[in-house]
Amino acid sequence: MNFARLLMERCDELGAITDEPGRITRTFASPAMRRANKLVGAWMREAGLQVREDAAFNLIGRWNSTQRGAKTFLLGSHLDTVRDAGRYDGPLGVLTAIAAVQSLKARGVVLPFNVEIVGFSDEEGVRYQTAYLGSRAFAGTLTAADLARIEEKQIVKARRNHKEFLGYAEVHIEQGPVLEKHNLPVAVVTAIAGQSRLRVEFHGTAGHAGTVPMPMRHDALAGAAEFILAVESLAKSKSGLVATVGKIEAMPGASNVISGKTALTLDVRDQQDARRLAAVKALRAKAGAIAKRRGLKLTWTPVQQTAAVQCDKTLTRIFSKCVARRGLTVLKLPSGAGHDGAALAAMCPVAMLFVRCKGGISHNPAESVKAADAGVGVAVLAEFVERLAKEYA
Repeated sequence: MNFARLLMERCDELGAITDEPGRITRTFASPAMRRANKLVGAWMREAGLQVREDAAFNLIGRWNSTQRGAKTFLLGSHLDTVRDAGRYDGPLGVLTAIAAVQSLKARGVVLPFNVEIVGFSDEEGVRYQTAYLGSRAFAGTLTAADLARIEEKQIVKARRNHKEFLGYAEVHIEQGPVLEKHNLPVAVVTAIAGQSRLRVEFHGTAGHAGTVPMPMRHDALAGAAEFILAVESLAKSKSGLVATVGKIEAMPGASNVISGKTALTLDVRDQQDARRLAAVKALRAKAGAIAKRRGLKLTWTPVQQTAAVQCDKTLTRIFSKCVARRGLTVLKLPSGAGHDGAALAAMCPVAMLFVRCKGGISHNPAESVKAADAGVGVAVLAEFVERLAKEYA
């Protein structure tokens, strides 16, 4: 069976499932996500897996070992998307895992551990602005503050016993241009950057756009605009730091009304937690100074803090051997993007493999992956599981 072609066809078919016609959007617990789980669940069954959906809407396909009392190794990624997404961010990892397991079962491979492939329900955090909702429910690390923001309180029942698991491996598109620069199909991931997500609000005084003199205004949107440029400036001045304002809401939102309140999202990331936290502290001070000078009030609300994660050395070594066996240079890269592996690191060792994407474009309909590169990803992951089995035999 040509697993690369099958994988690409499945990515296309899954990409047609969306909550918004004309663009790919699948958010946590939405009708499209339920349809996606149903379709991918059918593919899991076709691969000979036992399929269920947990209380967090994570889709789980299980391959049981013949050994009694065996532990479980996790494979997977996420099936939700950002708004107006591409086909591969997340789904490629889930579908690669299914193809790899299908290839192993077709060859009669017997494993000393169980394998579970998980299609996590909410890595992107679009609905509640909280990333890794599915994988954090799985790992049992949701906080009271997290639960206060969401409607589906039963998701805590998705928590699994950490003692069950040997580790987790995820295949994901690179979301950057380095593999393309080096003309390589895959890379081994060394670390996942930590991130801080915050909601920032500037409160001013709404007023008539034509009658309030400029020196007498308390314009919340103008204060937010100044802060956004300060975010960009700080991030550009610090190597390894990235900071983004991705969403802004000006209220009351009329063309002839001065904004009385402006809310924005702030996303700060770095591979070193100390630098990330220092940047957040500096940005809060800057926002406070802007608000004070402009006669505004500031509300600063942390939404999520995720520590940087180092990939497991043993699992990373196995991935590296599998890549090298194909005559490829073993390129090792850190990930600036977040992944479910960051949440699962709280419960087991994690490792990741990147697959090249054209131009490094992601979170965009223009995401593009070559079938040949996807095929390398399937082959490397299948061999990874086999080699892991030998280590645990």
